Amino acid sequence: KPSKLQREVATALTRIGWVHIFEFVTREGLSLDMAQPDAKTAIEVDGPTHFLKCTKGTQRVENGRTKFKSRLLRQLGWTLIRIPYFDWDALNDAVAQDSYLQSKIRSNA
Repeated sequence: KPSKLQREVATALTRIGWVHIFEFVTREGLSLDMAQPDAKTAIEVDGPTHFLKCTKGTQRVENGRTKFKSRLLRQLGWTLIRIPYFDWDALNDAVAQDSYLQSKIRSNA
């Protein structure tokens, strides 16, 4: 079931004109939060469960499952754009969200 965060990001992507399929499943059976299959570009929204719980400092480290999926998708030829929850939560309004997403997409093109 898609999270509230996933739905927010999908709405913002639509707002900026990034046409995508929500909850796309690849031929290999990998589930992607949002994807442009023809371009093999995916956006994954990473909530707290995608990160290890670190007790020291504020550094957040992706867990093994998230790293493995990223590596596998890249080996299959996908461009992967990750949207971590702590970045998204820091955005105050739709203008900031749109700008953030445009920047992430541009830097991964």
